[in-house]
Amino acid sequence: MIIRTIIAAILAIPAYCYALRYNMHMFQLNGYKNDEHPKWLRKNLRQQWLLVFTGVLGILRILASLLPDGLGRSIALWTADVLVILTLLLVRLVYRAMKRLNTKSKFNYTPRVKRMITTIVLLTVFVLAACILIPLLSGAAKSGFINLVTGWSLFSNASQEGFPGFLPGVILLLISLQLVFNLISNVINHPIEKGINQHYINDAKRKLKSVPGLQIIGVTGSYGKTSVKFYLQTLLQGKYNVLVTPESYNTPMGIVKTIRGSLKPNHEIFICEMGARHVGDIKEDTDIVHPHHGVITSVGPQHLETFHSMENIQKTKFELADALPEGGKLFLNGDNEYIQQQAKNYKNKIFYYSDAESAKRTAGYHAKDVAVSQLGTEFTVVTPEGEEERFQMRLVGAHNVINVVGAIAVAHQFGMSLKELKIPVRRIQPVEHRMKMREQGNVTIIDDAYNSNPVGSKAAVETLAMFDGIRILVTPGMVELGDKEDEYNFKFGTYAADCCDYILIVGKKNRESIYQGVMSKNFPEERCKTFDKLEEALSFAYAIKGQGHKYVLLENDLPDNY
Repeated sequence: MIIRTIIAAILAIPAYCYALRYNMHMFQLNGYKNDEHPKWLRKNLRQQWLLVFTGVLGILRILASLLPDGLGRSIALWTADVLVILTLLLVRLVYRAMKRLNTKSKFNYTPRVKRMITTIVLLTVFVLAACILIPLLSGAAKSGFINLVTGWSLFSNASQEGFPGFLPGVILLLISLQLVFNLISNVINHPIEKGINQHYINDAKRKLKSVPGLQIIGVTGSYGKTSVKFYLQTLLQGKYNVLVTPESYNTPMGIVKTIRGSLKPNHEIFICEMGARHVGDIKEDTDIVHPHHGVITSVGPQHLETFHSMENIQKTKFELADALPEGGKLFLNGDNEYIQQQAKNYKNKIFYYSDAESAKRTAGYHAKDVAVSQLGTEFTVVTPEGEEERFQMRLVGAHNVINVVGAIAVAHQFGMSLKELKIPVRRIQPVEHRMKMREQGNVTIIDDAYNSNPVGSKAAVETLAMFDGIRILVTPGMVELGDKEDEYNFKFGTYAADCCDYILIVGKKNRESIYQGVMSKNFPEERCKTFDKLEEALSFAYAIKGQGHKYVLLENDLPDNY
C-alpha cells in the first residue's frame, strides 16, 4: 500500500497544480469577489464534475481505509487505489486541456494571486502534515492519551502499515477543494490585502496632489467609456500633455497602478476610466482621484446580475456627477433616456451631446448629416452656439459618431476650436475589438468582440446592414443580464434577422433565445446555424458562396469564465 500511496502522491502534484491554476484563473476573472464566485460555481459546476467526483472518491477511499482487517478491506483498498490513480491522471489531462483552451483572457500572476496561492499551498501542507503526523503519533503512543485527546483512534487500522492508509483519500479531497480554496484564502488574506491596497491608494493620492494644476476627467458608462477615453486622448494630446488609464483599467487598483506608475509632474490632464459592477463602485474611484469634470457615456442594462435593477445602475453611474466640485463640467449622452431621467436631479453645468433628433429636446452638441461607407464616416457637428464643422473619421457605426461627438464636446470646452479638431478626429483609431475593421482578401472582419450589450449589439447589426455585400453575424449573445438575459437575447435575434444575410450562433448559453428571436422574423432557417466553437463558425462563414464582398461581424466573445 505504501507504493500505491507514493504513486498517488506523485501523480497528485500536477493534478493539484492544474486544478488550482484553472480555478484561480476563474476567480481572477470574477474579480476576486467572494459574493460573485459562488454564483459562478453553481452555474458552472457541471464543467467541473471531475473535481466533484474526485472529492466523492476521496471520501470513499478514506472510508475504505477504516474497514476492519481482512480480505474485504484489502480488495476495497486495491480497487479504490486503482480508481485514485486513474482519477489523478484524468484530472491532470482535463485541467491541462482547459488551461490551453482558456486563452481569451490571460491569467496574470499578480502579487495578489501569488499571495493567495501561497496561502492555499500552506493550507494544503498543514492538512497533509496533520494527516500524516497525528496517526503516526497516535500509533506510536503506548498510552491511549493521544488517541483520547485527538480523537484519531478510529484511524488505527489505517496506520498499521506504518504509513497513514487514508492519505490517498485526503489527497483527492485536497484537489477537489480547489473549487473553494480560493474563497477561503481570499478571506484569510483579506486584512493583508486591505492594508496593502490602502498603502497604494494613499501613495496614489499623494502623487496626484504633487502635480499642480492637473485637470482630472472621469469617464464612465455602461458602454462606450473605453472608446470615449481613447478618443479624448487623441483629441486633447495635440494641445495638452495627457495621461489615460490604459486598456480597460477601470477598477480602483487599476487606476492606482496607472497613477503610481505613469503620472509625471508635466502631465496636464488625466483621463480616468471608471467601471462598476456594484452600487458604490464609482464612488470608490472618485474618492481616490477627485475628478474635476465628468463624462457619462451611457446607462443601460449591463451587469444586471450584480446591480439587480436599472435604478441602481443609474445611481451608480451618476456617482461621478455627485463627486464633481462646484463649477465642474458634466458631459452627458443626450440620446440616452436613462441619463436624461437622472440628469434632472443635478445642477452641474451640463453639456449634452447627441444626434440631431435628440438635440431638439436637449440643447447641446449634436451630429447631423451622417454618412457611413466602408472607408469610414462623415458627419457635421453643431455646437450649442450654432457653430458647425464637417468631420471625417475611419470609424463606422452611429454609436461611434455619438461617442466622438462627446469627445469633441469635451475638447471644445477645453479651449480647442472645431477647426483645430478636424485633423485629430481623422487620426482617431478604432479601439481594439470595438467595431474595428480589418480586410482579409474578399472578407472584411468587423471586430466588435470585446463586450456586448443590448444597445451596442443593436447598433452593431444596424451598422452591418449599411454595407453592400453578404452580411454575416457571428455571436454567442450577451451575458450578465440577470433575469432579462433570455429576453434581451431574443430581441437581439429579431434585430439581427432584419439586418443580416447569415446568422451564426456560437456556444450553448444563449443559443435557444437568439435562435427563437431570429425565427420569429421568418428568417430562412438554412441561413441561421449554430456551432459549438468560434473556429467552426468562422470556417462556415469563409466558405459561404455568393455574389459580392463578405462582411463578418464578430459581436461579443464571451470570456473564459463563460
